[in-house]
Amino acid sequence: MARDEGGSGTIRVLLADDDEPFVEALRPLIERQPELVVVGSARDGLAAIELADELEPDAIVIDLHMPLLDGVSAVARLRNDHPSMCVIALTGDAHPALHRAVAEAGADAVLLKDEFVDALVERLFAARALA
Repeated sequence: MARDEGGSGTIRVLLADDDEPFVEALRPLIERQPELVVVGSARDGLAAIELADELEPDAIVIDLHMPLLDGVSAVARLRNDHPSMCVIALTGDAHPALHRAVAEAGADAVLLKDEFVDALVERLFAARALA
């Protein structure tokens, strides 16, 4: 799939989390917004990078604790390879050192899973302003 070059304003989102029930709950929350569309999902950090390269989404929502490649390392790679992509880290881990590490790796935001829905939607809309 190619980026939305037609100017329709659709924000293409990639989800990356190894918790499949969580992803299946998150997808309709995102797609309830008419300007947002989920273009794919990955269950590990390496798949997230591969899908980001293939699908070229406008934004990625990525868990920090995943198999094969942790979220912090994946965020650093995504930021390097896709500097204009909105990268939102999502975690259930409230440890401040983890949040600092992913922010230093280049995440645009770090959200706790139990507090994220409103902030996530707001941040994804902000991605359009950067495009």
